[in-house]
This record gives sequence, structure tokens and C-alpha cells, in this order.
Amino acid sequence: MSSLRTAIGFLTILPVAPKRAPTGADRAWFPLVGLLIGACLVGIDAAARELVPPLVVGALLLSALLILTRGLHMEGWLDCCDGLLGGHTPADRLRILRDTHVGAFAVIGGGALIVLQWSLLASLPDGARIGLLLVCPCFGRLAMLAAMDVFPYVRTDGLGSAFTVGRHWRHMACGGATALLAAGLALGPGGLAVCSIVLAVALLAGRWISRLLGGLTGDAYGAINQIGEVTTLMLGLALAPVLPNLFNSVI
Repeated sequence: MSSLRTAIGFLTILPVAPKRAPTGADRAWFPLVGLLIGACLVGIDAAARELVPPLVVGALLLSALLILTRGLHMEGWLDCCDGLLGGHTPADRLRILRDTHVGAFAVIGGGALIVLQWSLLASLPDGARIGLLLVCPCFGRLAMLAAMDVFPYVRTDGLGSAFTVGRHWRHMACGGATALLAAGLALGPGGLAVCSIVLAVALLAGRWISRLLGGLTGDAYGAINQIGEVTTLMLGLALAPVLPNLFNSVI
């Protein structure tokens, strides 16, 4: 269970283990940690919807997601906006990714992402709302896990380099099984389709980033997580007429 505590300690603010980058074996727990984060969102949503309007609920959910994760993945998204859009060569992009200053692309990209996330969280359909809140962080971390396995890590150092230590296909298989089981239980067959599409989008994003950088970085993993979460919510809205009935039939 030390691997699970390491994954929780790295991906959340929960003080269950010292903050250190998980190794390859620890990554297998990423989707399960996502489910824990999703369970927190479900609880916050249930309490907030009785007290405040939907737009405020969406803001509270987004704030909780950022606080629970220490903004770890949002930071990766911001850095990637600056590095990928502001640089002209792989070396230039990698240099910008390590720059601690926030540029115009990060401000624009971060603002756009926050508005999109907020509007999606505020607009979730009632029938599939619980299921989508539960699996959204799970699918985001599965997307990150898949990108780690498929694409090379471009640096010889950095926070993300620890993910390559002891990496094995079993870790992806374990994380994938966790996400698929959660998808089926929470959203029925439609959830399995959503999970598959999220993985496809994540791999396309990883391929694009890898082509620009020559591989992926820790910031890229965070950006792919954000892409996975947003894709999950968007697909949930698109499939709203189908998912509620499937969700209710499971419950």
C-alpha cells in the first residue's frame, strides 16, 4: 500500500506520504487516486446543490479540483501553453517550459481552460452528473498514464523522469482496468465508450506534443491530464440523452 500512499501524496494535498515523484510502479494507482478525487467532488456537489445556483456549484467544484490537486496539472497546462506556442524549435520550447515566468500564452490558455471547465461542471446533466464527476478525474489520470507508456520522456532529469523508473506494461493494465471498471459501473456501456475516446484524444495530444518537443515532459503529462478531464466532461454533455438511463439502470 506504500505505492498507493505515494500516488495520493503526489497527486493530492492529502498528507498521507512524503511528497515525491512516483516511480513506474506507483503510477498504476493514478486512476484510483482520480476516483478518490471524484468522490470528493461528488460529496461537494451534493451539498452545494442544495444551497447555491448551478453556476456557483460549478465554480465550487472547479475550485475544489484545483485545491485538491494543488493546481499540479493546471501548472503543466500553463507551462505547455507558453512553451509549445511560444517556441520555434524543440530546444527553444523546452527552455521556455522551464522558465518560471508566466507568458501571454499561459494567461490566455489558462483563462480559456478555466472558463471551459467551469461551464462544463455547471452544465452537467442531472442523470449522469454523479457518474461523470466520479470518473472525470479518473479518466484524466488514465490519459496521463497512457501517455507515459507510449511516448518517450525527453529530458534526462526533471520531476517526470521518476515515472520511467521500473515502468512496465502491467502498470498501465492495472490502471486501465480500474478506469474501465469505474466507467462501466458509473455510466454503463456509454462510460466505456467515453473512456476509449478520452484515451484516443490523449494519445493524439501526446503525439502532437512529442513531435514538437522530441518527447514528453512532466508539464506535458499535466496538460494531457487536463485535456482528458475536459474531454470526459464534453463527451458527457454530448451523450447526456443516453448516459442518464444507463446510469439509473446500474444504480
